[in-house]
Amino acid sequence: MKYISTRGQAPELSFEEAMLTGLARDGGLYLPAEIPQMSHDEIAALSGLSYEETAFRVMRPFLGDTFTDEEFRAIIARAYEGFGHAARAPLKQLAPNHFLLELFHGPTLAFKDFAMQLIGQMFEVALKRRGERVTIVGATSGDTGSAAIEAFRGLDAVDVFILFPHGRVSEVQRRQMTTPDDANVHALAVDGDFDDCQALVKDMFNDFDFRDGVRLAGVNSINFARVLAQVVYYFSSAVSLGAPQREVSFTVPTGNFGDIFAGYLAKRMGLPIDRLVVATNQNDILHRCLSGEGYFKGDTVPSISPSMDIQVSSNFERALYYAYDQDAGAVAQLMDELKSGGFNVSQGALQALGESFDSGRASEEETLATIKSALASSGELLCPHSAVGVKVAEQARQAETPMITLATAHPAKFPAAVEQASGVHPPLPPRMSDLYDRPERVTRIAKDLAAIEDHIRGHIAN
Repeated sequence: MKYISTRGQAPELSFEEAMLTGLARDGGLYLPAEIPQMSHDEIAALSGLSYEETAFRVMRPFLGDTFTDEEFRAIIARAYEGFGHAARAPLKQLAPNHFLLELFHGPTLAFKDFAMQLIGQMFEVALKRRGERVTIVGATSGDTGSAAIEAFRGLDAVDVFILFPHGRVSEVQRRQMTTPDDANVHALAVDGDFDDCQALVKDMFNDFDFRDGVRLAGVNSINFARVLAQVVYYFSSAVSLGAPQREVSFTVPTGNFGDIFAGYLAKRMGLPIDRLVVATNQNDILHRCLSGEGYFKGDTVPSISPSMDIQVSSNFERALYYAYDQDAGAVAQLMDELKSGGFNVSQGALQALGESFDSGRASEEETLATIKSALASSGELLCPHSAVGVKVAEQARQAETPMITLATAHPAKFPAAVEQASGVHPPLPPRMSDLYDRPERVTRIAKDLAAIEDHIRGHIAN
């Protein structure tokens, strides 16, 4: 199994090399040269299996010879043993033919745990075998950072530096990043927004002297291993509702496009998905683009769903690669245009995107109203991101096709917004009940590439 860059100018890599590299040296994102297929019978055979066994069967064809079957089964077992629900990703019914996929039972109460816990275990095995140490740098709008810190804290072969926008994440999200006291994890509060943090990480990867000097690795959703881990819950939930004998649709609250691209990958593998619905908040660049208005950056507006306050969706590049019929040169040209503010999508590519994706937008008022109405009608208390998804799903779903909306975070991660909407203050799970009492350890830093690189150089283990 070989991995290629969306921009076509980086060498082909194995799964292990692509995982440890993250961003390709030409600035592109890695994808498998060929997408493995699962037959009707192979998908049907997933029925009744544990989440761990489903994960093994879905992901194994992508790995090549990176891990033995025994190694990979052990990696999966360790990754999910700390989840708070035996089903890992349980389904709850919200309304007739509308289901909620709860992805918040991991250690940090967000869907990012599914990928990050797995990739942490894969890094540990691969790096020990190679006798190497790496420096992981990531940007977060809230959930990726805490999931990465939780997954890599205390590991011998990794230093972790997470950049988050100062003052633009919830208090729970911030404390999850700033309270771990392990020496190998570092939280950096950047004076800027998420797009600034993401751009700084990409600049570090493109500074090859720095990249090579600190052995830089990335675990943002630019890392294909992250996307691959998220493919699994599309299969597990769809099979629970009758796939492959019936089609299902998914609505995904998303800002960076990685989670819904995992659904697209599942569809390309053979899972019978009817529609993939992109749900955005007021930072709606994806909805505008899929509606034919082009992909043009605007100002990022702070919202009650801060993990979606994004104007540059990194993983959209992967979708464009397929929409432009795997023309790496065309993708590279679009990414060059994005540096100047944005680009228009060709009619043919827009049509290709429309064959799989729909989109919708929920305002702040609609999000709050959805939290209130969902609690009244189903007893489900939604986080603001999940509420964006539910609102858009209600507008998009068709009666004959089951709709699964991804619940991406626990409501306790965003208590102020949830209480404002519902009158209910969502409590943290017992294992996190002392979160507000733990001392914080954080460095506030300017959005200056040289300053951040110097800080990282000075704090990695020798």
